[in-house]
Amino acid sequence: MQEAFVMLHILEHTLSHTIEDSVKLLPFLFFTYLLMELLEHTTGGKVQNKIKDAGKVGPLWGGLLGIMPQCGFSAAAASLYAGRVITVGTLLAVFLSTSDEMLPIFISESVAPATIIKILGAKVCIAIISGFLAELVYVNVFKKKEKDMDIHVVCEEEHCSCEDGVLKSALKHTLKIFAYILLITFILTLVIEMIGEDHLAVVFQNIPVVGEMIAALVGLIPNCASSVVITELYLSGIIGAGAMMSGLLVNAGVGLLVLFRLNRNWKQNAGIMAALYGFGVVWGVIIELLGIVF
Repeated sequence: MQEAFVMLHILEHTLSHTIEDSVKLLPFLFFTYLLMELLEHTTGGKVQNKIKDAGKVGPLWGGLLGIMPQCGFSAAAASLYAGRVITVGTLLAVFLSTSDEMLPIFISESVAPATIIKILGAKVCIAIISGFLAELVYVNVFKKKEKDMDIHVVCEEEHCSCEDGVLKSALKHTLKIFAYILLITFILTLVIEMIGEDHLAVVFQNIPVVGEMIAALVGLIPNCASSVVITELYLSGIIGAGAMMSGLLVNAGVGLLVLFRLNRNWKQNAGIMAALYGFGVVWGVIIELLGIVF
């Protein structure tokens, strides 16, 4: 009887957190799809070329906008990338800059403003540098070329009709991707609740490189709980600045979920996730080796 009561409590808590976290994304998703519909239906090649040219400095804007304390930006960036509105470097810059629940926790724990600014500043700089580096390697080393804007890809992937008008199509896209996020978030949150954040914390060991690798793996979990765990462990002194930065750089909120849902090239998605993980580990190790503290 007691076990059933505990399980019911876990399910209730999980559902509550899932709805709370997912509902926050709705405005971001809707305005993103509305923008994409407007670009598809009302703009010509001239406007699309301007957007493509702006992509050359996209990682700069990606790094700056991604620092906002909402994983909605990472979801929006993944949607825009699926439609090739932004480049791979811009997408990675947003992912690396996004901090999910880090900032609210820092503020609630009365962390010194100077410390918060230094951590956010480091994330922005790392995101921008990594975004431009990824763009450089993607184009000049792998000889890849960004495809032209193709927002119809999103329509085809969602199996909907984009002839319904701008507003209705945007709403359809929003509700479909929201339902997907809601389901996956519920499953992930339930698993974390069952395991327990305390048990999850055990996998962190302050061992050079290994600590950063494990933190980055936890950061890959597309759920706000991972950023909460990493931030709390850092504030408790269990992990150092390098491991903290590795985990929070890799944590892109639900951005990876949206990317795998909308971008049909799974090999490319895996490459982006691998690059995200690699950047997170490398920058974390550099911070640890240099003895940087925040």
